[in-house]
Amino acid sequence: MPQQGTRKLALVTGGSGALGSAICRALAGAGHEVWVHAHHNLPQAAAIAQAIRAAGGLAHAVAFDVTDADATETALEGILANGPVQILVNNAGIHDDAPLLGMTRQQWRSVIDVSLHGFFHVTQPLLMPMMRTRWGRIVNMASAAGVTGNRGQANYAAAKAGLIGATRSLAIEMASRGITVNAVAPGVIESPMSEASFPAERIRQLVPAGRAGTPDEVAAMVAYLVSDAAAYVTGQTLSINGGMV
Repeated sequence: MPQQGTRKLALVTGGSGALGSAICRALAGAGHEVWVHAHHNLPQAAAIAQAIRAAGGLAHAVAFDVTDADATETALEGILANGPVQILVNNAGIHDDAPLLGMTRQQWRSVIDVSLHGFFHVTQPLLMPMMRTRWGRIVNMASAAGVTGNRGQANYAAAKAGLIGATRSLAIEMASRGITVNAVAPGVIESPMSEASFPAERIRQLVPAGRAGTPDEVAAMVAYLVSDAAAYVTGQTLSINGGMV
C-alpha cells in the first residue's frame, strides 16, 4: 500500500462489469478508496466492494443511471460528502450493434447517451472540487472502434470517437490545474460478451498477438495513468490491442 496521505477518492463508472471490476481492484490495490458504480446491478457492485474490503482495501458501492442528469447529480453529491473525487474512470458504456442501414433511432441514441451524455453528467460536477485540490486524474474508456471504426458499430464508434475528442479538449482545459485527462482504447478483451463475438480463430486473424487481452492488463494501464508517474501524460489515447492497426 502507498504511504499514508497518498490515498485518493476514486469513482469507476460501470465498475460492476468485467473490465470495470478489474479497474476497481487495481485502484484499490494502489491504496485508493474506490466507489464501484453500477446502473441496475447494485448487488454485483456491492459484492465487488466487499471483496476489495476483504482483501484489505477501501471500497463502496453506488448505483445510478449516468444518462439521468438529476439522478447522477444527487448520487455524486452523496459521494462528494466524503471528499473530492480525484480519480475518475469513465468506464460506463453499452453497445447495440447493427449496420447503419438497419439501425433504429433507439439503438443510435442509447449508445451515444451512455458514453457521451454519461461522460458529461458524471465529469462536469466533479471538476470544480477536483480543481480545488490541484491534483486529479480522469481516464475515459474509449475503444479501438473509436479509432479505426468497425463494421456494424457506427453508433459505438461515433460515441467512442466523441469521447476521444472530449478527452483532448478537457485535457487542454485542465492541464494547468494539475489534472490529467487521457483515454484508453482497448481492442479485443476477454469477457463473456467478447467470447460470443470473437471466436478463437477470428481473434488469431484480427490480433497480431494471437490472443485477446485481459481485463487486468487494461486495468494496469489505467492504474499507471492515475499514478504520480503519469503526471506529464495528458490528452492522449493509449491503445491496448495486441498490435491491431
